[in-house]
Amino acid sequence: MVGWCLHKGLAVSLPQENVDTDQLIPARYMSIPRADGYGPYLFYDMRRDENGTLRKNFVLNRHKNTTVIVARRGFGSGSSREAAVYALMDAGIRAVVAPSFGDIFAANCINNGLLPACLDEKSCAALENALANDAKNIRIDIKARVISLSNIKTGFSLDDSWATKLINGWDDIDLTMDHAAEIAAYKDARSRNAPWAWPVVAD
Repeated sequence: MVGWCLHKGLAVSLPQENVDTDQLIPARYMSIPRADGYGPYLFYDMRRDENGTLRKNFVLNRHKNTTVIVARRGFGSGSSREAAVYALMDAGIRAVVAPSFGDIFAANCINNGLLPACLDEKSCAALENALANDAKNIRIDIKARVISLSNIKTGFSLDDSWATKLINGWDDIDLTMDHAAEIAAYKDARSRNAPWAWPVVAD
């Protein structure tokens, strides 16, 4: 996973609540090998009609270079399928901005390098209004926790450990190993102060 701190890209608004993981990628496409890419199946049933033809009025069909989606609350709700995040990433999406996310979906985002930026409803509505007529350039700074679009500049919330993982491109093991010195110090102190509770294991 490649780490990142600052992103500049094209944002669009998807004004719909509770976009679930089955809408992000329908279950029937999850048997496709991951190596083939899931991008073509992102929002498949929303992007295409019953004949498989692209709907001209769907926002991601009109703006194919989109990298940021501004959505409404409950984005990524539903099942725990990680393929929903794969589909977003494979389609070029690097961040989703919303008032709330499905818990497992948000964790999957972090583990794959995609930012789930959580804003209050009022701030999200302001971004949505700014994007009502067209896609616009957006700037997201993870370290500063700031999103800038047109004349709007707003902060977003993100757990510190999640920010660390995104910025460094780390997984859970990397995050744990970042505390290797503290873990070793604790182990040493514990073995000295409570040897009966800390068995010695040969390296």
